[in-house]
Amino acid sequence: MKYRKVGKSGLKISEISLGSWLTYGGTVDDQIAKTCMTTAIEHGINFIDSAEIYAKGKAEAVIGEWLKEETIDRKDLVISSKVFWPTGDAITDWGNSRKNIMNAIDGTLDRLNTDHIDIYYMHRYDYTTPLKETVEVLDDLIRAGKIHYWGTSVWTAAQLERANAVAKALGARPPIVEQPMYNMFFRHIELEIMPVAKTHGMGFTVWSPLYQGLLTGKYNDGVPEGSRGSRSDSLKAKLTEENIEKLRKLETVADSLDISMSQLALAWILRRPEISAAITGATKPEHVIENVKASDVTLSSTTLEEIEEIMKNEPEWPQTYKPNMYYQDKMRRF
Repeated sequence: MKYRKVGKSGLKISEISLGSWLTYGGTVDDQIAKTCMTTAIEHGINFIDSAEIYAKGKAEAVIGEWLKEETIDRKDLVISSKVFWPTGDAITDWGNSRKNIMNAIDGTLDRLNTDHIDIYYMHRYDYTTPLKETVEVLDDLIRAGKIHYWGTSVWTAAQLERANAVAKALGARPPIVEQPMYNMFFRHIELEIMPVAKTHGMGFTVWSPLYQGLLTGKYNDGVPEGSRGSRSDSLKAKLTEENIEKLRKLETVADSLDISMSQLALAWILRRPEISAAITGATKPEHVIENVKASDVTLSSTTLEEIEEIMKNEPEWPQTYKPNMYYQDKMRRF
């Protein structure tokens, strides 16, 4: 396993990390989840990502139970969580206000069975709370030792610029990392977000690097019964003839390199020095073992050109990527 710094901070994390979205505390048996985490540590992963909204807190709780049972030293791990999405029906139960963040952090620490988290992400930008308020409370949490660093998730380039400007004006700690979706099919961060974040010394821990499993190759010949694709209409919508054809060509490239499609897709992400880690999911220990091997794969310029020719998808703003819609719904509700 190779390790990278998170932006210009001193924090070092494994290139391949383990995430708990859509799996732990929900569709994956708790004991299997714990085995996956133990396997991850045994193979060099030191970064585990979660959020209070994942399985309504149960994902954090499973990680916390594992920490209590496992013999690994907490100081050797980098654990992250996130706040923003509503966890109840009260008007104060969502967003990046001081009220919600102060309430949320204690619940997260309790569920994770730890006295601090290493990275605390603002899970979306909050248009209803002054950014100054958010930056101030996060700086307070750092001073109190409850968090070590903070980051953003799915923020625009302009929002990252503003966050860094506000932190500088306040003399507060700026965000060290952005967590967006990024994979071979979804590349818009290369346009503005990646250059802006790099300018401010921020790294990237990207989610859905395998595009909900499409880039594993398991859907190349149809949707297996019991798979996520069999339950997700949004994933089925991505299984167009054009995309399937691209996936089959990518499989040929992977075969020629004697690696799996997953390893090809992860190595493609790690080609960018701006990336600190790719956050992978795992429902079996075998998935963890396969994914970590991507850290040892370096793709040649010829292979990267071949992938570009297959994908034919220069970065562009996706029409369905509308992070403002949630806030509009909230404003109408309240």
